[in-house]
Amino acid sequence: MGDEQASRAVSATFPDLTGKTALVTGTSRGIGCGIAEFLGRQDMKLALCARTAPAGEAFAESLRAMNVECFFAAADLSTPEGAHQVFDAAAARYGRIDLLVNNAANLRSWPLLALDEEKYRASFEANMRMIYGLSHLVAPHMVQKGGGSIIHISSVGGLRAHHGLSGYDASKGAIDALTRSMAIELAPHRIRVNAVAPGLILTRTIRPEWAAPFKQKTGGIPLGRAGTPEEIGAVVAFLASDAGAYVTGQVLYVDGGLTAQLTPPGINI
Repeated sequence: MGDEQASRAVSATFPDLTGKTALVTGTSRGIGCGIAEFLGRQDMKLALCARTAPAGEAFAESLRAMNVECFFAAADLSTPEGAHQVFDAAAARYGRIDLLVNNAANLRSWPLLALDEEKYRASFEANMRMIYGLSHLVAPHMVQKGGGSIIHISSVGGLRAHHGLSGYDASKGAIDALTRSMAIELAPHRIRVNAVAPGLILTRTIRPEWAAPFKQKTGGIPLGRAGTPEEIGAVVAFLASDAGAYVTGQVLYVDGGLTAQLTPPGINI
């Protein structure tokens, strides 16, 4: 049942997104690609970016083969220069940005006792800069254009701790707080700000040696399976569409029920 559900295509459509422009970061692999592909199927115009140019260009080419209008820009969004480069390219190409999806993140982190200054900057600080830098540029643009939607990709780690990922989890908790602050400040300008917090998402083929630990992980999820990047894309599209017009300042957990439980299935306290 789990594998069948995980491979099932999401058929939802959001016609009001047709022709609008989305800037999606971290589109060289995984969740970012799933989000971009789902938005592309809504006939949105896409500005894509990531640090890894070959993988990002190849993904953009695959979208163009599906008749999705898009372009890719390689940039390090943890720097002000990288954020300006991507924003300027998107604004010049399409004239407006209706949706910003801040997905890019540094997934590396370390336990607290090993989190020295250098590692702190590479985890917590870098992740916050990737969110803040583009948001700070796109928000005034959306104000000028009369509104828009900003969606941060957070994590269940912003609410519940992963073992040994203190810098990463702290950054996601900060992103959740930033989501709420941005939402109330930008609401008068018709800009909605929300976050999507994925749980365990299947982003690559499971190798034989990973099968047992992966099965153990999915066994602790109430729905009994991992999610897919496409399912994250569907939630992003909902929040960006008119269907989500009264939703702002929220962190939506897309985790198969993981964070709803006190203990894993089968354990009673």
